[in-house]
Amino acid sequence: MNLTLHKTCLAALIGCALTAPAQAQAQWQPTKAVEIVVPAGAGGASDQMARMIQSIVLKHQFMKQPIMVMNKGGASGAEGIMDVKDAKGDPHKLMVGFSAIYTLPIAASLPFNWRDLNPVAMIALDEFLLWVNSETAYKTPKEYLAAVKAAPPGNFKMGGTGSKREDHIITVALDKIAGTKFTYIPYKSGGEAATQLVGKHIDSNVNNPSENIAQWRAGQVRALCVFSGQRMVYKDKVTKDQSWADIPTCKDSGVDVEYQMLRGFFIPSGTSKDQVAFYADLLKKVVATPEWKDYLAKQALKDVFLTGTDFVKFLEKDETFHVKLMNEAGFAHKK
Repeated sequence: MNLTLHKTCLAALIGCALTAPAQAQAQWQPTKAVEIVVPAGAGGASDQMARMIQSIVLKHQFMKQPIMVMNKGGASGAEGIMDVKDAKGDPHKLMVGFSAIYTLPIAASLPFNWRDLNPVAMIALDEFLLWVNSETAYKTPKEYLAAVKAAPPGNFKMGGTGSKREDHIITVALDKIAGTKFTYIPYKSGGEAATQLVGKHIDSNVNNPSENIAQWRAGQVRALCVFSGQRMVYKDKVTKDQSWADIPTCKDSGVDVEYQMLRGFFIPSGTSKDQVAFYADLLKKVVATPEWKDYLAKQALKDVFLTGTDFVKFLEKDETFHVKLMNEAGFAHKK
């Protein structure tokens, strides 16, 4: 072997030795079953999303280890949130994150902040709509809210998921804008709120699309407006004569209330950048599948994917927004 060739080989060997540890770290994978923690009850939007992701990962074999969905919705979601917070350094817990990561610490003085976890990715924004039973005469939000305003205070019942949570925040915002006074009824999940609306035990709810879609398709409930700055983009008919895109925004209907909710994922603090990167890459694969695109359309989710500093910036801005809303609603915990 000549000297030049010897040096080339030696350099190649040194290069391999230097890059091997980095490659090994970048290829971190779970060594046991991964638990998707849902800080909400079964049947709600968070639960449905977690189970859809579970099925996509399984179908496409994106992960060698099994993945399980665990509902821990006790104490309005505090059970699941604190379970993941307390699992410091455990990369085998993946938590579904939504607005409760802001509202619970404010409303219940929960010893938690989203910075106590490792942000992985935001995969969508969820809409909220104002729904009434289809057997009522209300066709627009202004008609409905006028009837609520004309009735004795508290006569009309609004159902939602949890007390001092996103559904409750929207209800109080409606009261302030429209001069109404709803009696707010908290339930364990959006699925339960949907059932109660069909059964006429409540007069309305502000469920996500996924939580009321079955009842809407069956003609049991009516969507009056969506709490978004723009109409939803999905134009395929869901009911006999309506698509999600046909539903007007509440603002365009004269009710200036807007609210969208993050759908994201976190792992416990004390985990590594490579472990965060593994799950970010996993979710990136999930959202690229036809199954996920179909799910977005069926559930009328807004297609947004953020990781890294972009996700952190969103969380900081969204937290400020929720602090403002909670204080305005009088939901901040008083010591």
